[in-house]
Amino acid sequence: MLITVSNLSNTYILLGRFEEALQMDRNIYRGRVKLDGEEAEETLRAANNYANSLNRLQRFEEARALLRKTMPVARRVFGESSDSTLKMRWCYTMALSEDPAATLHDLREAVNMLEELERTARRVLGGAHPTTESIEYHLREARAVLRAREGTPSGGA
Repeated sequence: MLITVSNLSNTYILLGRFEEALQMDRNIYRGRVKLDGEEAEETLRAANNYANSLNRLQRFEEARALLRKTMPVARRVFGESSDSTLKMRWCYTMALSEDPAATLHDLREAVNMLEELERTARRVLGGAHPTTESIEYHLREARAVLRAREGTPSGGA
C-alpha cells in the first residue's frame, strides 16, 4: 500500500499538486517508521522524499529538522558515500540555501557541505552522473547566493 501511495505522490508532483503530495509523503514516512522502524532503508528514503516535498513548498525549517534527525541514521545505515546519503545531505543543503531567511552562516554551511558532496559524488558516482551534475549546479547557485549576500564581486571567493 505504501508503495502505491508513493507512486501516487510522484504523480501529484508531476501534476504540480505539491500540497497533496506532501500530505502523502508525510503519511508514507510515518507509516514506514511504524512498519519498518527508523533505521530501515525504505524509511530513510521516505524521509528524504518527505523532506524534498517540504523544500518544494518552501517549508525549509521543517525539512531541516527532519533531515537533522535522519541524516545521522542514513550515514550509519547506508554509509557516508552512498547515493542515498548523498541525496539526503544534498536535500539538507537545499533547505539551507534556498530559504530566503537563510543567514550567512546557513549559506556558508550549505556551500561547505555542497563542496564536500561534490567531491564525494565525483569520486563515488563519476563526474557525468546526474546526481553529481545536479550537486555541481546547486553548488554554483549556492555560491552565487552567498556572494550576493556577502556583497562579494562574482570573481571573488
